[in-house]
This record gives sequence, C-alpha cells and structure tokens, in this order.
Amino acid sequence: MNKNLCVITAPSNLGLHPPAPGREPGAWRAPEALVEAGLYAKLQPAVVWDLPRPIYDFEPQAGTRLRNGLAIRRFNEPLADKVEDALRLAYFPVVVGGDCSILLGILAGVRRLHGVALVHVDGHSDFRHPGNYDPSSSLGAVAGMDLALATGRGEPLLAVWDDVGTPLVADDNVIQLGERSSRNPNFAWPDVLRSAITQMDIFWILENGMTAAVRRTRQTLERMPSLPFWVHFDVDVLDQILLPAVDTPGSPGLTYSEGSELLRGLLSMPHCLGLNVTIFDPDLDPSGVFARQLVGMLADGFHAA
Repeated sequence: MNKNLCVITAPSNLGLHPPAPGREPGAWRAPEALVEAGLYAKLQPAVVWDLPRPIYDFEPQAGTRLRNGLAIRRFNEPLADKVEDALRLAYFPVVVGGDCSILLGILAGVRRLHGVALVHVDGHSDFRHPGNYDPSSSLGAVAGMDLALATGRGEPLLAVWDDVGTPLVADDNVIQLGERSSRNPNFAWPDVLRSAITQMDIFWILENGMTAAVRRTRQTLERMPSLPFWVHFDVDVLDQILLPAVDTPGSPGLTYSEGSELLRGLLSMPHCLGLNVTIFDPDLDPSGVFARQLVGMLADGFHAA
C-alpha cells in the first residue's frame, strides 16, 4: 500500500428515507462500525478527520422539496473543505459515509482545485431528478439523486456550489458501473441511458468480467487525460445475498472478491484522486459480520494500489 491515506468520516444519513415512521436510517453509524471492525488497522491512514453527525429531520424543510435538503448543504460544505485540504496536503482522501449525498460535498471540494471525472460504482445510477419524477408528490431522497445533482440536474440548493457552479461533473466525464435496473421496462430513470454518461450495468460486468470492466473504464478515462478522477463506491453494488445490510439491497451484484478486484483496478490508476464508500447500514448487521467483510474488501482493494 503506497498511498498516503487521509480518512474522513462523514456520518450522514440525511439523504435517505426513514425505514419506518419515526425511525432514522442507520447509515450514519457506518464509519463507527467499520472502525470497530478494523478499518484503521487494515488501512493504516496517516491522519483521520471526523465530521460530526448531523441532525436528521423527519419533516419537510422550508424552501426545498429535498428531504433534509438544507441540512445536507450545511453538512457537505465542511466536507468539501476537508476534501480540499486533504488534496492540498497531498493526501489520498478516503471518505467513509454515510449515505450517497456526501458525494456532492466531495466533488465540490475537488472542483475548487481543478476539473474532475467520476467513476460511480453503485447498484443504482441515482439519477432521480425533476425531469423523471414529480417533486410535489413526495420529498426527494438525495441518496437516490446524487448523480443527477452532481451532473447539474435538480434543485440549485444541491446542484450549484459556490466557486464551482454547475455541474460538478459533466455527463461525458462520468462512468457509471453496476446499475441493476436498466434492463427493466419499469426503470425509474431511463433518461440516464440517453445521456452522455458511460454505462456498464451489472449484467454487462458479470457477462464480460471484471478485467474487461476495468479495461473499459481505463480506456474511457484515457480519452480525458487532463482530468483526474474520483471513485464513488456504494456497497449496494454487492449482491444482497452477500450484503443485505444496505438501504436498497438487490441482485444480481458483485461478490466481495469482485469488489476488491474492481477497487484494485481503479485505485492503481495514476490519476485516481480519492475514494468514498457509502450506504452500509450497521443497524442491519447486529453481529458485525458484514462490517468485517467490507473492511476486508476495502483492504484488499488497496493491497496493490
């Protein structure tokens, strides 16, 4: 392991719907659970920076149709500061969430320094936005909208960032890996398939193999050689048979070893800036077995990086 790691814990659950009336999503506990499972012992970060847990609001917030929209903005601004600081100090940031809304602050921090490409590894392409649903019908959960907001679609509250503007990342600088609903006739956001986003759904990956997925990712990134890239890794890309402890589990998906192989391929590329890990819910893992498996996958992912 030759990267100078800076772990930033981002214990946000703000972008998720309540799993039951009056019950908070458990994703905010993921950093704590992964640390207890040996994350620091395995990764041996040079420094660790902890962000405080934000307050989850069950009620709508004034002026936004995004659940916890104002709180997400407030949480992500200091997260952007931490990511910017880590990059300025030549660290390799590893942001441990939390839910997928943290991707917005991460990209905002990177964009203060330069442009960026995004490798979005997720069992869902998170492309919900007002162009494919009615915001008046329900509060939007940002954990299912992060890629749409990052590419400039949706409320300016989270799509536009000071000193950066919008989008945080252009469509043609995004690679999305792992979507498992794109071949379903009831796919919730089919417009992502008509965008300039490069996509390898889970079926393509499983049919062609991880070596091919990494090679195609590298070839796509080589067409934008001036841009470093960030890796977003939502652990719901793993098959629910192996990891049910996520907000929206599903099949088919990757195995832990395939997740490690993908991470090794991505993190070893010379222009990789950093990594964030999201959506693990320790409330669904009372024995800690899945936390330990995730820590092992992440450690293996850095092994040759």
